Amino acid sequence: MLSGKRIILGVSGGIAAYKAAFLLRAYQKAGAEVRVTMTPDARRFVGAETFASLSKHSVAIDIFSENQTTSNSWTKHIDWGEWADLFVIAPCTANTLGKIAGGLSDNMLTATVMAARCPLLLCPTMDGEMYRSPAVKRNLETLKRDGIHILEPEEGYLASGLEGKGRLPKIENILAKSREIIKENLKEGLLTNKKVVVTAGPTREFIDPVRFISNPSSGKMGVAMARAAQKLGGEVSLIHGPIQVPIPKGLSSTEITSAHDLFEEVKKQADAEVIIMAAAVADFTPADTSDQKVKKDQADTSLSLQKTHDILSWLGKNKQNGQILIGFAMETENLIEQAKKKRARKKIDWILANSIASKESGFATDKNTIIALSEEYQQTFSGDKEIIAEQILNMIFGDKA
Repeated sequence: MLSGKRIILGVSGGIAAYKAAFLLRAYQKAGAEVRVTMTPDARRFVGAETFASLSKHSVAIDIFSENQTTSNSWTKHIDWGEWADLFVIAPCTANTLGKIAGGLSDNMLTATVMAARCPLLLCPTMDGEMYRSPAVKRNLETLKRDGIHILEPEEGYLASGLEGKGRLPKIENILAKSREIIKENLKEGLLTNKKVVVTAGPTREFIDPVRFISNPSSGKMGVAMARAAQKLGGEVSLIHGPIQVPIPKGLSSTEITSAHDLFEEVKKQADAEVIIMAAAVADFTPADTSDQKVKKDQADTSLSLQKTHDILSWLGKNKQNGQILIGFAMETENLIEQAKKKRARKKIDWILANSIASKESGFATDKNTIIALSEEYQQTFSGDKEIIAEQILNMIFGDKA
């Protein structure tokens, strides 16, 4: 249940902060990707470098930092809030607990809480008398009414030297609660119990064993769509060419090479409730191929080509009742006009159009600008591919399903 999930780990300034490093590793061993945000006081117990080294990501601490590396570092709480599947604060001190209950956001951790679109799990950790105080009790009740998950602390020996309720729960208990929350969230997923096929990356049409026709597709957008469908509870099958991005853990995948290979695999899985054709499929393939490398001095200077199968048209002609077909269109000019014609011609439900004329959109970039078009609807999405993939699927299967 944690495999492939994206988790923000918040660390506030309590003695149990050192245990958060072990919690981070436990999430990673379960297959999750983890990013860490700390309160400034948490650095008194564990250095940010420890979490940066373990997570392979920079640690978010200050909203406005003197060491900002990019102009938009101060908006990291917004980006992370959209990125995460779950936000866990362990340990969560009485101070941080009170700030969250009161809606305060004076550091990057509390600001990210305010911006988060995912479930929030708090692990209150403090001295027993503090935990029993009227103020903490009021704050806990407020947080529970707000729908925030609370994992109560355990009894035991505390940093004060006293015995009481206030210890950080065992790591396995935090993981179990995290799995429970994610499972509950998936039950409400827009694609729960639906089979979703996503194609990604380029195809390669070989001329001989060492030469081929292809395109610059990295597979980033297709993999982002697969991850977004997985996050919405779909049973996702990824069919991909030679991509340049890792396949999300827990995702079923099949690797193909040519347009013909892709067509054969799509036909096998054409009964899926949702098919997203994000692959950059070659329109042409060599009419004649050689089993041996063609020598330069023996080669013809012209290459005879033939059209590949139009997979999207085949899907449109063989569309099943209730099936949703989503295609992509890449153009250098007249983007919307060409995309509308393509959607109608292919007989599919949605076309996602993006221009390859900009350096910030299209092949091999981390960002994209996509115009989603149906017969009656049009909306533009811009930003990181992973984020807009989620926004697009939420739009298609939510308000506009």
